[in-house]
Amino acid sequence: MRSFIAYILLFSIMLPTLSPWGTIAYFKINRDYIARVLCENRQRPELKCNGKCYLAKKLKEQEDKTDKETSERVHNTPVIQLFAASVTSYIFCAPAIIRAPRQNFFYLLHFYSAPAAKLLRPPKR
Repeated sequence: MRSFIAYILLFSIMLPTLSPWGTIAYFKINRDYIARVLCENRQRPELKCNGKCYLAKKLKEQEDKTDKETSERVHNTPVIQLFAASVTSYIFCAPAIIRAPRQNFFYLLHFYSAPAAKLLRPPKR
């Protein structure tokens, strides 16, 4: 049951990427009908279009639709601020600043290096 649900979820995630393939499959199945009825160049057989113009138009429509949906989704996505700037307070007295901004980092003075002799040995049989 878990694997069935996993396959359903995987298919639902991949469905938007598979939609151009569905359009191409529809074109392949209905090629004769598209060439006879829907093709823009059916009166000019010397072009040998056979409905490819219709396929190109449909693929372009799908691409424009996904681009529009993506740009709307990005535009309407709320911005979550993960980090806040550190607030530094200053106390002003007379002519000098008493407290400077505090730095919240330190330097590691002694670097650790693992013993290379133990790591670079071939395995024992």
